[in-house]
Formats: sequence, C-alpha cells, structure tokens
Amino acid sequence: MFNGLFGQDWQTDLEKAQKLAVEGHKNIVLVFQGSDWCAPCIKLDREIWSTEEFQHLAKDKFVMLKADFPRRQKNKLPSDQEEQNKELASRYNPKGYFPYVVVMEASGKVLGDAGYEKTTPKEYFQKLSSL
Repeated sequence: MFNGLFGQDWQTDLEKAQKLAVEGHKNIVLVFQGSDWCAPCIKLDREIWSTEEFQHLAKDKFVMLKADFPRRQKNKLPSDQEEQNKELASRYNPKGYFPYVVVMEASGKVLGDAGYEKTTPKEYFQKLSSL
C-alpha cells in the first residue's frame, strides 16, 4: 500500500489501531488534538505529522491514532466518534492536555508521552521511538 501522496494513514478507532499494531509489530502513537482551535496542535500537524519525512519514518514503526476534539460546528464529529474520543481521553489524557501524544504498546500499555516541540520531523520521530 502506497501512502506517500495521501498523507498519514490515521486511525480513529483504538481496537482497529491495536489490531494493526499487533499484525505489524508496531507501537501506537495516540494524538489528542483540537484541530480547529488549538494553535500548538495545528503546528504539530503542519510541522511534524503532515511532513513526508515523518510519514516515511513512521510508517514501519507506528500505527497513528487520532482523537480530535474540534469546537466549531462545521467540524463536528459523528456522536459515536465523539464518545470514543472522550473514552480515550478519560483513559489516556485525564488532565486534558492539548496537544498530547501518547506512545503505547498494542496492548494499551503506555510507554511515554510528549507534547508540541519546535523540532524537526526526524528528531520528533526519534523522541517517540525512544519512549
């Protein structure tokens, strides 16, 4: 499967992400973001997640899972997705930090976390890989 021109292959369902992580022997990177109101979240997306360099490095190492919390009505998620994201937040981001990045094993065991940093895609990838 070629994803190079289509951006990061984001999952939005934890169970599916876990299944893919087990099958691919990968860890999961869970990203909590407010895509239409959180300036550091938008920067993290633009400067790291959306870059070809990060996508190339991450595709064989991580399953990317997004929990978005948009505020604008036009960006409203389906209610089942909102509920699922709230459950992820209560379990993995109880303090409500944005952006908040959690690296975990396929089992759900948390290996570490990160936030927004002004850095290169390669350095951010290396940081996540070292957790």
